[in-house]
Amino acid sequence: MTKTTNILHIDSSILGDNSVTRTLGADLVARFAAEPGAVVTHLDLAATPLEHLSGSLFAARAIDADQRTEAQQRDVEASDKALDDFLAADVIVIGAPMYNFSIPSQLKAWIDRVAQAGKTFRYTENGPEGLAGGKKVVIVSSRGGVYSEGLSHMDFQEAYLKTVLGFLGITDIEFVRAEGVNFSPEHKVQAVAAARAVIAGTERLAA
Repeated sequence: MTKTTNILHIDSSILGDNSVTRTLGADLVARFAAEPGAVVTHLDLAATPLEHLSGSLFAARAIDADQRTEAQQRDVEASDKALDDFLAADVIVIGAPMYNFSIPSQLKAWIDRVAQAGKTFRYTENGPEGLAGGKKVVIVSSRGGVYSEGLSHMDFQEAYLKTVLGFLGITDIEFVRAEGVNFSPEHKVQAVAAARAVIAGTERLAA
């Protein structure tokens, strides 16, 4: 019997068909999805964003469902679905463009829903412990400039994602990176081509 591999594909770019991370992420997921047993769940955080946390929505979890407003109930259900999809995933492909040296706020809203004490991490007498290990995460990253060399101190995008995923117990993290995409049309083409070469060499899931 073929083993099922659950792939969670997350897009967060607001640029639609002009997005580098959407293009490259689709390429990578297509490579993974071609393998036997692969099942893909796609989450488009720009098209269907999660609400950003607020006091009202955060408090909704502490009260019974029949005491929640309709907005609170919808939010709890959306949050639970995001967490369930995350926990069920064996492989996660995250399209994460750099916006103002960090990540899109839509992606941060998703992280705030899956980073839940007692579900994906816990605090112990020896410090925090991640509970969501055993997953493979590939982050498709795009940057208008070049931050892997010289400007690494300004990178709060990839560094943050690696830190927060590590906090949740995930250590198998890879990056597919396209840099300098705003330098010129020619440079963008070269950056995308270089990233596609990395994707072509990415280890297959069955390996």
